[in-house]
Amino acid sequence: MDTASLFASVIGLSQREGVERFAAAGLPIFPCKAAEKRPLTRHGFLDATTDIDEIRTWWTRWPEANIGMPTGSASGLEVVDIDVHGRVRGFAAFELARREGLSDRWQALVKTASGGMHAYYPADPDRPQPSWQVARAGIDFRGDGGYVVVPPSRVLFEGNRCGYELIGAGRGDAVPIDATALRQFLDPRPAPPSNGAIGDRRDVDADRIAAWLATRVEGERNRALYWAACRLAENGVTDHRARDVLGPAAERAGLQQSEILTTIRSAYRTAVVSTAPFRSSQGGRSMSGQVVL
Repeated sequence: MDTASLFASVIGLSQREGVERFAAAGLPIFPCKAAEKRPLTRHGFLDATTDIDEIRTWWTRWPEANIGMPTGSASGLEVVDIDVHGRVRGFAAFELARREGLSDRWQALVKTASGGMHAYYPADPDRPQPSWQVARAGIDFRGDGGYVVVPPSRVLFEGNRCGYELIGAGRGDAVPIDATALRQFLDPRPAPPSNGAIGDRRDVDADRIAAWLATRVEGERNRALYWAACRLAENGVTDHRARDVLGPAAERAGLQQSEILTTIRSAYRTAVVSTAPFRSSQGGRSMSGQVVL
């Protein structure tokens, strides 16, 4: 049974009735709190299973529990989450990405409780993709390390219980989404110049990256600062220079001084230097390690 057909089959069912369909389809699930998205089990999406006995035990204990499904390799499904929250509405960004051919070949479209949308895609088993968020565009990607709530779950939103409902099916030619290309399209990150002297490259990169950092919004500021600091470290920029150029930009984005200093220190402890090891301005120690993005 394909994803759209599965979601169509649970229309009108309760959550307790719907879980049987997911187990039969071989999709791992786990219980979330009634009218909420928070897991009920100790390890959350890591507890997801297709074991029908375990699933029946859960929903006998919590008959109104919502249905959570891990995304990525665990389920074979990845999801682009189009968010609607206050003034942020992700539909425009999603439509632009669709026109570029980056998000147009989905398996199913599901309306979320807030009025947003989940677009489902098959996961490529040979290319695991981690979850990420571009808050300013109103788009989240749910891959490895993430989960979504699925139909027929219902979540309390603005005083009403609103359901997750199938609103569209793909054309039968769904393909895995390139999450890296989608993120770069939604939130372009400055690329270092391909030529020029090392000294020139450091100054230009620092200014360009700082300008980009200053435009980040809540939900992505710390990750953006960490990424920016890692890029400067890899290009041989001292941590003192990084604080001078990234600090004011991070403050304009809304971060506090203590957060900024902690994040930059963390980046410089773990960054891989792409040229030769360099000396920190705080004591002359060589910096090395691996970047985790």
